[in-house]
Amino acid sequence: MTLYAEEHGPSDRPTIVFLHGGGGAGWMWRPQVEALSGEFHILVPDLPEHGRSMDAGPFTIARAVAGVAELIRSRAHEGHAAVVGLSEGAQVTLALLASEPEIVDHAIVSSALVRKMPGAWMMTPGVAYWTFQLTAAPFKNNEWWMRANMHGAAGVPDEYVDDFRRTFRSITAESFSHVIAENQAFRLPIGLDRVTAPVLAVCGHGEYDVMRRSTADVAVAIPGAQSREVFHTRKLSVAEEHNWNMTEPGLFNDMVRAWMTGADLPEGLMLPAL
Repeated sequence: MTLYAEEHGPSDRPTIVFLHGGGGAGWMWRPQVEALSGEFHILVPDLPEHGRSMDAGPFTIARAVAGVAELIRSRAHEGHAAVVGLSEGAQVTLALLASEPEIVDHAIVSSALVRKMPGAWMMTPGVAYWTFQLTAAPFKNNEWWMRANMHGAAGVPDEYVDDFRRTFRSITAESFSHVIAENQAFRLPIGLDRVTAPVLAVCGHGEYDVMRRSTADVAVAIPGAQSREVFHTRKLSVAEEHNWNMTEPGLFNDMVRAWMTGADLPEGLMLPAL
């Protein structure tokens, strides 16, 4: 399976693969591409049933792992890469580490849910399907509703409005239910004890407790992994903390540089309070 992927930077430099969250697409990584493509070779795929990989669906974690592994083997520098995953992309990163550890030489796992969310039992695939049909599908061309969703539910800044609008209008009830089902069912995969790459697990200090505890779980499951909580320089909503590569890109980019080079992590990434 081949995923659509944008490529940036010199191909003879170490490769970083950026994996976006559920319901988004590669455009979410624009601040990282702009800041880091002079230093690294960057690959930014759209995951299955997202963006320009819509026809590569249906979305499952396993299909995403297969597509990302193929991308790394075929297009990454020397056939291996660092992987930076956010939200559902972070879940894909963990699954990739467990199944294909030899092709990942560094990893950052940002806000990977690996525990059961309170009330998740109610969001069955059927409920997710009809929730979308009733609350989203009729309003795809409603600019006010779209922007409210962009800010409140996704925490996406205004400069991405055109990208968000395009992606929002491409989502179907089927793709929405697939993403929700995979996200809620994901748990720590078997095989993480074999990982030798340096792994950093992070989440926002103000995110939900289940996410903070999930981040701690990831660090415990992977030998030598570290966990940090992000203390932002300004007050952010939970959604903005979750998608902090867009809402505080300078800090995110400094973290990526430090993790790739072995430098000290930037101020703002603190040991977890848990």
